[in-house]
Amino acid sequence: MLNPSRPAWLAEVQQPPAVIPKTAVRPAPLLFDAQHQPIQTIEAWDQRRAELAGRWKTFMGTIAAPRARPALTVLEEDKVDGVLRQLVRYEAEPGLPIEGYLLRPEAPGRGRPGAVVLHSTVAYTIRQPAGLEGTADKHIGMHLARRGYVTFSPRCFLWQYSRGNRLVQAVEWLHGRHPNVTGMGKMLFDAIRAVDILAGQDDVDPKRIGAIGHSLGAKEAFYLAAFDPRIRATVSSEGGIGLTYSNWEASWYLGEAIRRPGFPLDNAQVLALIAPRAFLLIGGDSADGDASWPYIDAVTPVWSLTGAADAVGLFNHRQGHAFPAVAQERSYQWLDWFLRSETT
Repeated sequence: MLNPSRPAWLAEVQQPPAVIPKTAVRPAPLLFDAQHQPIQTIEAWDQRRAELAGRWKTFMGTIAAPRARPALTVLEEDKVDGVLRQLVRYEAEPGLPIEGYLLRPEAPGRGRPGAVVLHSTVAYTIRQPAGLEGTADKHIGMHLARRGYVTFSPRCFLWQYSRGNRLVQAVEWLHGRHPNVTGMGKMLFDAIRAVDILAGQDDVDPKRIGAIGHSLGAKEAFYLAAFDPRIRATVSSEGGIGLTYSNWEASWYLGEAIRRPGFPLDNAQVLALIAPRAFLLIGGDSADGDASWPYIDAVTPVWSLTGAADAVGLFNHRQGHAFPAVAQERSYQWLDWFLRSETT
């Protein structure tokens, strides 16, 4: 699929639902600066964008990234359905080995698109996107590898540093090592290291890297896109785009601070950081859905200002907290269009 056709449904995901729930959060407009003056130029937005990104990084906490790309040790390897699947070990942080799955088409190639595929909340973690465990609808890494992508799926730290699904143990470990870093700050760091790995693969075009995830993975893909400009296209499925739409206050995400009266930050700001790169929000009227539309509406002027009005949207499949076939198809077509088209 060297130059995929433009998906016929692109205009559909930019249309509001017939009815927006009364419970929907309506974010403040984004195109105003810190002095509440309207932003009308890309230069002014770039300045405001840097301010917002800085505020969010300060809140989440940051981990200094090593300069060198992680070295990979292959632990296991097999071939299935034309896909080479490798379990690898590497150090995201110096001295902290972790595992991930690297999948690619078995046949040699060059200039392939890459995708960071982030697993959902399951005890078998990276085996899910690698196609080794769980329901087939979540075997996203395998699906994309069959379409010609090189994919990398890192294990979330919550399962690396906890036992018996007691995720708070991993948070305690994190705060012992990085006292001022939130769970999302650590997840973001690890996801950025996954991009480092993908971008360094000989058969990957580093200018054609995307991110995708469901539930927990949707949150990670969303924040990765906002804070790593190497991500050119993203699909976030049922993560809960609003801070009140799912459990963002959990200690392994952003913490209780976001529930305090007057908390000054909002996920609409994070979403706006992604423009003009492509972002598709997938909902099923559980964590995301019709109530998520005001977030898309709030950031659309930013995408328009940056010249990419057709690169943000919402698709509601209305099937709950799931990733059904229609959502899979549109997600992969979205990535194909924005990562594989010769115009990108």
